[in-house]
Amino acid sequence: MEEIAGWVAPIATMVAAMMTAANLGARVTGWGFVVFTIGSVGWMLVGASTGQSNLLATNAFLTLVNGVGIWRWLGRQATYEDGGTKAKETSRRSAAPTLFTATGIAGMPVVDSAGEEQGKAVEALVECETGAVSYVVVATGGFAGVQEALRAVPRDALEFHCDRLVLRMTADRFEALDPLDHGDWPAEAAAPAGARR
Repeated sequence: MEEIAGWVAPIATMVAAMMTAANLGARVTGWGFVVFTIGSVGWMLVGASTGQSNLLATNAFLTLVNGVGIWRWLGRQATYEDGGTKAKETSRRSAAPTLFTATGIAGMPVVDSAGEEQGKAVEALVECETGAVSYVVVATGGFAGVQEALRAVPRDALEFHCDRLVLRMTADRFEALDPLDHGDWPAEAAAPAGARR
């Protein structure tokens, strides 16, 4: 049993870490916590069978933490995600304006006026007083956040669609926007020259 637990524990922990780090939605993250629980129980078995009380105690606590993660992501967050998905799907079949979730902006492809993908939206900044989107931060280049360039695109330089954002400018104009410092975003985005109205 100790040998099986010695293999299951690290494999489950690594798989769970990839599942939660991928941020692929509430259900994948929730199941990541289920797999984390399998890993922490495996580590507890290893700790108990080898007399490592620190390993046993640490993973007993992590099992409780994983239980909270399961409740949050497979319970509450999954319910919220389902509600947003239902509203989005219903709006597409009705006469009401078509909806998408605000959290859905992050990860949306951003295409130029010719339809070529220029990057992915990473965040939308919303005005407190009006609730209107002020600007969207778009990431281009790089891999997994390394060596990517971030640009602030004002709301009026974007068309919002259910599955993508369309720049009201050419790719050249978009690339001419000043890159943002990763931790220092502006209070408002500068209007790009040559934006299509």
